[in-house]
Amino acid sequence: MTQTATPEKTGARTDEAATLIGDARERIDALDDRIIGLIQERMAVSAVIQEARITSGGRRVNLAREMEVLSHYSDALGKPGTTLAMTMLELCRGRI
Repeated sequence: MTQTATPEKTGARTDEAATLIGDARERIDALDDRIIGLIQERMAVSAVIQEARITSGGRRVNLAREMEVLSHYSDALGKPGTTLAMTMLELCRGRI
């Protein structure tokens, strides 16, 4: 159920700006849902990898691979990307 965007709810000073902000917020909410779904999918894939590594006698975590992931996010998003990647890696560790 979509609520009508009003200046009071959005902090906008006009109805037109409130509508634009309301529409943009709906898009952000949809993007957040997709991002959450992708992270959950990544967690599942990571669990498969960890299981295979552990059952073959390896360690649960491959630190060299994690450094590659951190570098990839940092290159793409700067320092906040590293923080984001650390959080994502934490979510994906130890689910077995």
